Amino acid sequence: MSNEKAKGTFGEALAADFLEKEGYTILKKNYLKYGGELDIVAFKNGVVVFIEVKTRYSYLMGEPAAAVDTFKQLKIIKGAEGFMSENEKLHSCSFRFDVIEVMPKESKRINHIINAFEVEE
Repeated sequence: MSNEKAKGTFGEALAADFLEKEGYTILKKNYLKYGGELDIVAFKNGVVVFIEVKTRYSYLMGEPAAAVDTFKQLKIIKGAEGFMSENEKLHSCSFRFDVIEVMPKESKRINHIINAFEVEE
């Protein structure tokens, strides 16, 4: 496993633990279909939450959430569309897109950005 992949896997595990402690139910991790990708799909209070996890060990590349650019958002949206098409029981639920920033060197700091971006019509 590459160093970047290991870092991402570690950050996603920390994010999933954080979400569960916050009362979220994890529905899926690492969903890759239909040209889209989702790190974590969770559910809480009738809302399906598609979560992108960004792990950084320093700020040399900027804030972690800054890496979720328009191109990345489109891949997440595409993944969300695929996930929802496979899960008809969730069609009546609302949804949103969150980003979780993980900074392991800062005492495993986690910053949960709720509704980080929206689908533009």
